[in-house]
This record gives sequence, C-alpha cells and structure tokens, in this order.
Amino acid sequence: MAKCHRNNIGSLVLDQHNHRRTANGGHFRIWNSFSSSSFRRKVLDAVSCGGTRHNHHDHDDFKITSTETITAPNTPKETQPEQKQKQRVLKPQAKANGKSEKLSDLLNLAETEIDVQTKKKEEALEEMKRVVKELQVEDLTTREMAATNVRLLAKEDLEIRGTLAMLGAIPPLVGMLDLENVHSQIAALYALLNLGIGNDENKAAIVKAGAVHKMLKLIESSTTENSSVSEAIVANFLGLSALDSNKPIIGSSGAIQFLVRTLQNLDYRSSPQAMQDALRALYNLSIFPINVSFILETNLVPFLMKTLGDMEVSERILSILSNLVSTAEGRKAISVVPDAFPILVDILSWTDSPGCQEKATYILMVMAHKAYGDRQAMIEAGIVSSLLELTLLGTTLAQRRASRILEFLRVDKGKQVTDSYGGNLGTNMSAPICGSSSMNSKGGAKECLEDEDMMSAEKKAVKQLVQQSLQSNMRRIVKRANLPQDFNPSDHFKSLTTSSTSKSLPF
Repeated sequence: MAKCHRNNIGSLVLDQHNHRRTANGGHFRIWNSFSSSSFRRKVLDAVSCGGTRHNHHDHDDFKITSTETITAPNTPKETQPEQKQKQRVLKPQAKANGKSEKLSDLLNLAETEIDVQTKKKEEALEEMKRVVKELQVEDLTTREMAATNVRLLAKEDLEIRGTLAMLGAIPPLVGMLDLENVHSQIAALYALLNLGIGNDENKAAIVKAGAVHKMLKLIESSTTENSSVSEAIVANFLGLSALDSNKPIIGSSGAIQFLVRTLQNLDYRSSPQAMQDALRALYNLSIFPINVSFILETNLVPFLMKTLGDMEVSERILSILSNLVSTAEGRKAISVVPDAFPILVDILSWTDSPGCQEKATYILMVMAHKAYGDRQAMIEAGIVSSLLELTLLGTTLAQRRASRILEFLRVDKGKQVTDSYGGNLGTNMSAPICGSSSMNSKGGAKECLEDEDMMSAEKKAVKQLVQQSLQSNMRRIVKRANLPQDFNPSDHFKSLTTSSTSKSLPF
C-alpha cells in the first residue's frame, strides 16, 4: 500500500472571466455549475491518499496544486521489500524441493532393495522346488546330492525348514532310508535332522512318515557296521524326543535299548558325541512316565549309579534318576543297587556342584518320604551329618530339601536309639496295657504308673542322645567349614527339629 502524505492546498486557480463583484462584499462568486458540495468533496479527495489522481477528469476547469507529492503505490521504495519477501519465500521452497528430492531418492532406493530381496526370495523358492523334485527321481546320485542340498539349505534358516517341509521334502527323505547305499542314508538322516531343529511341526511329520521304525531297521541291518549311521540315528532320536507327542512313540518302539547300548558303548564303536546324545535322549524319554518301565527293562540304572563319579555327566545322570524315582518301580530299582545310598550321600558333599547336590537331595527326599527301609539305609550311610552340613552351606533349595529329609529321619533315629536302650521293652513303649480286668484296681494303677515313668525316662534318654549326636555333628561341620569356634546355630537347629505332620512333598 502506498504511503500517504499530508497535502497543503496552496491556491485555487479559477477562471475569472465571467465573474463579478458582489455589491456588498466584493467576494468572488463561483460558477453556478460548481456546487459547494462538489467543492468539499474535491478537497477531501485531495487530502486523502491518492485521491486526486483518479478524480481529475470530473471537472476540467477545477485544478488543485500541492506543495508535497503523493507517493504512488508502485514506487521503487515499496517494491524492494516485496522483492526481499519474495526471495525469503523462494528459499524455503528451494529447501523443500531439495528435501523432497532426497526423500524421493530414498524411496526409490528402498523400492530397489525390496525388488532385489523379492527377486532373491523368488530365486530361492525356485531352487527349493528344484531340490525337492530331485529327491523324487530314480537316479541315486541325484537324490543323494539333493539330500545334501536340503541339509545345507536347512542348516541355519528356520523359515527355509518350514518351506521345504511344505514343498514335500520329508517323505522322500524318509524313503531314502530304505536304500542300501550308506552315503545316501547318511545324507538323508542329516537332512532330516536339520529339518527338525527348532520346528515341532517337522518333528511330528518326520515321525508320522515312519522314520523311527526305518531307523531301527537300519540299526538291525548289516549297514550299521558304519558308525556314522549310528551316530546320525542317535542324533535324530535326540532331536525327535524333544517333542512331547513323540516321546511315547519312540519309547515303545525299542529305541531305548539302542540308546542304552550306545551309552554303554558295549561294542566300542560309539563316539563321545554319540554317547552324550544318547544320554540326553534318554533323559528326554524318561520325562514321560510310561517310558520308565521300558528303561527299567534294561540295566541302565546300575550303569548310571556306577558312572556317577564322572563330573561331566553326573548332573544329567541325576536328572534321569530324578525322573525314575517318581515311580515305585524306579525307587525300587535304585534302592537295590549295591552301595546306592552311600553313593548318593557322598554327592551331598560336592560343594563345587550345587546342581548335583540339589538333585541328589531330591532323590533322597522322595525315597525317604516313600519307604521306611530306605530311611534306615540312609542313616546307616551317615546321611545325618551330610544333611546338617548342607543346611548350613548348601543352596537355598538344597537346604530346604535337606531339612525335610531330617524331619523324616528324626523319628526313625529316635526309635532306633530307643530300641537299643530299652531292649525287649520296646513293645510296651508304644501301647502300654493298663487297667486290665484280671488285675485289681490298685495293682493295675500301680503298674501303669511304673510303665509311664519308664517311658518318660526312656524318652528323656532318647532326647539326650539325639541332642548329643547333633552337637557332635555340628562340631565336625564347624571344623570343616572353618567357622569360628563360638558359632552358635541353636536357633537354626530349633527350626530343623520342629515336628511336622505334613507328609506331602513341597518340591
């Protein structure tokens, strides 16, 4: 908008050819055709901004001259700021255009990368289709190469394993186990192994296709002279047994006997890796209770108890025994092994293996809870001192289990001491006969009082002997643990010797 200046009316030039002085004032008279209202409007237009510029044509004989100039709206002073403002507007537009170009480049690059990845996936899918087709041809060399390619493709990619299974790779691979060519069998076994890793659907499909029975048939055939076939079969049993639905099928098929033979290495052909895989597969199968009976049909329990000294496999062996001890047949199989309880009690002192301590205490706790004879065998094996030591130095779980075993053994140890103290009076301790009708009332009452006094004295003796035994064991524990001689665990012993009527296992 143009700048307005104040206008000063300098003079009015009037055409005075037809004027005359008035008689009274001598003033000029304006033409009749120019009214006072028109004059007032002209003056106002001249004073206002830019008003005189577009109204000069109304009356040719009326002219206004001004001492100051009215600035026009299109002067250079006004166009300069407008140009700067336009420049400021153009700069953000240029930046926006630059950013849009970069964004467009990034989008194009992303689309290019997506296209490349899509093309690679399409090529990989075509490659997998080709490999699956080659598994079904008659040429043995082509099938063996295809099985090797399946093994390599499914080695590291979980998605490819599922895709190969959907394309139908599992049935022809299982069918290759019937071939007499050892190399083809090994290639098919390891291809099946990689297909089942981390994929439960593939594990179930492999068993459903009959792989378990075909692998057992391979074991019985002459081709098992090659140890590589046995190792591949053991590895497959390990992978397939991880699925719960496969456990009863594998356990009832006769695979447990093969795994036990591999673990025991009776033919001296099992590699260390195969023995480790067999032990882990047996642990998987022992989780299912029905398989316990199949395991007990072998001599696995005595072998495991004999191998418990090996620290590399002891924790896994104890895990298998923990599963077996859940059944009555399993507890019996463990208890009849010579020196079973001394072996288990000795594990309680393995302070460098807390896991073994916890599993050993679980086995002993279950057996002590279920069988009175096992408690006596544990006491004879010297379990009390080991349990007391474990309640002080073991893990939290081991301490709780050891305390529970002590509760089971406390009453039995008291009975044992009482029997040795009272001799043939032990039968009268539990249920003294008082007030018999064949006796007089005074004599009967007197005999009852004597029996009660005798029982009270025996209970005091038992209690004293138990306390002496606990104190003696505590002194040995303090000495072994290098604790201060003035260490007083009386409060802890009070919690251990508290009577409990609960017969359930909290762990």
